[in-house]
Parts: sequence; C-alpha cells; structure tokens
Amino acid sequence: MAKTPAQRFKKHGANASIPQHHLPSVINPSTSRTPKKAQNNSNLILIAGVVASLFLFWYLHLLTLNQLTQLSGGLAMPDSLFGGFDQGFVERLRAAMDEDARGQLNYVHKTAGTLFPLIFGFTWLLLIGTNVARKGLRWALWAVPLLFAAVRLWGNATIDQMMSADSVDAGQVALASGLTVAGWVLLVLSLVVGIAAVFLGRKPASAGARTEGHAQS
Repeated sequence: MAKTPAQRFKKHGANASIPQHHLPSVINPSTSRTPKKAQNNSNLILIAGVVASLFLFWYLHLLTLNQLTQLSGGLAMPDSLFGGFDQGFVERLRAAMDEDARGQLNYVHKTAGTLFPLIFGFTWLLLIGTNVARKGLRWALWAVPLLFAAVRLWGNATIDQMMSADSVDAGQVALASGLTVAGWVLLVLSLVVGIAAVFLGRKPASAGARTEGHAQS
C-alpha cells in the first residue's frame, strides 16, 4: 500500500520525497472561439434571417393579404397599396368587409404583419453590423431598418383602428396612408442599405488580399 506524504515524512524526515500533484489545465485549446468561427456563426444567422424574411414577405403580401381580397369584393388591403389610399377607398373597403373579415385582417397584422418587420429589421441590423466597421456610418445605416420596423408596426395598428372605428376619420385615414407609403419606401431603402453594407464589407477584404499578394511577390 502506498504511504501518505505524512507517513513518508515521519519515517525519512527531511529527506522524504513527496510526489507533486499536477492539476489538469483549465483551458481547453480545442474549444477556443476564433474570429473565423464567429464570422461563420454570423453568416449562418444572416442566411436564416434572410430566408425567414423572404418567406414572411411572400406569405404576408403575396399570399395572405391577396387572399383577403376575396372577402372585400376584390378591393386590395391597405397594406398592399404602394401609393397610399384616400377616404373614399376606405369607405368602400369598410362597406365590403364585414366584422369577421376585419377580424381576419387584424389577426394577420398581429401575426405575420408583426413578425415580418421584426425579423427583417433584426436581420438587416446584423447584416450592417458585421460588414460596416465605422461606428458613425453603422448607426446611420441602422436607422433605416429600425425606422422601417417601427413604421410598419405603427401602420398596422393605425389601419386596424381605422377599419374598426364607428366612422371614417379623415385624419386617421391620412395617417394610415402616410405610414403605408413610408413603410414601402423604407423597405426599399433598407434593401439598398443592405447592398451597400455588403459592398463596404467586401471592399476592405479585397484591399487586404491585394496587399498580401504584393507582399508575397
């Protein structure tokens, strides 16, 4: 049986050899997170966000809102009108849609109509953040998708209030129309901003690759 350090010291005194116990290293180098791994994770999230945004846009504008025209006598939903709408259109739409049809429009706004701007806005924030290094420029570009998400959510709520009100209010119609137009404009601007961010992200990488090539030659 192996003797304990105390037993060795008692028998041999100062000449006792006490084995040293080495603790295992806490750091596992195999699990270190490199910048390349972090970039790959960001790219995967971006791809998933873009796919989800495309699906929700198709589901909301090309499928669901288009199907609701069957409950409105063929009249388009306010969200689909790029150029906005006037009080006369709203009065005709309210007359054509019963309470159940208006409830379905409200449900669409609370589900896909809420998810689309939120997921699109988050995806574009990540896209800009991973490609634009300058802090001031990054915040300026972030403002566009943030405004888009806020305007679309505000527009959904205003349209629902307009459709469920006892009577048509001209000011409420003007606000809902303005928010709808602003939402479409901000969506297009967000797409342009996203393309610009990708271009800005690739430009420094290309410059670095050229510099490395000259150094090797």
